[in-house]
Amino acid sequence: MSGLSELRQDSESPKRQLVLDAATALFMAQGYGAVSMDAVARAAGVSKATLYAYFSSKDQLFATIVSEACRRNIAVANFLPGSEDDLPAALTSFAGHTLRFLLEERALAIHRVVISESVRFPELGRAFYDNGPGVFRQVFGNWLAEQTVAGRLTVAEPDLAADQFIGLLRGGLYLRATLGLATPSEAEIDAAVGSAVAAFVRAYAPVGASSG
Repeated sequence: MSGLSELRQDSESPKRQLVLDAATALFMAQGYGAVSMDAVARAAGVSKATLYAYFSSKDQLFATIVSEACRRNIAVANFLPGSEDDLPAALTSFAGHTLRFLLEERALAIHRVVISESVRFPELGRAFYDNGPGVFRQVFGNWLAEQTVAGRLTVAEPDLAADQFIGLLRGGLYLRATLGLATPSEAEIDAAVGSAVAAFVRAYAPVGASSG
């Protein structure tokens, strides 16, 4: 049993990464429901014992894929400034990182899987939300509350404001990309980010501040 315990704790194991890569490819190609843990083990070239030592269930495996993708590519807390006075510039940088991650093909593919199958597999939707959007909402909401205390913004409901911010980013540009209708250019991404940040800052500017 000690060997299995060590496997569970070894998050940097090459075999664990093989499992994550194989599972991601299978989920994107076949959908969540059609993929079995046996299929993941075969695709990764590991034994079932090894697979289950790392991930006790398919929904835990999917949750880890989402969590690690977010941590590697967006790391919400890492992109938020501590006490920067140029709030629009800070938000623009943060929003640019966020939207570019959301528009990556792997991120879009995972989102499509969730939308298409979460009604049949509620655990899929929960795993996705708790490890992706839910983390964003909590971390960014906390940051917005800090900015309100510092007098840089006036945000009465930080969680709601966090939802609104991501909603502004995920507008028509993101919808078209999700549907496979277009690949946004850098100029289009920058324009979407600028518009979202301007609207957000205007909505939550401190009382009495100039809207520019």
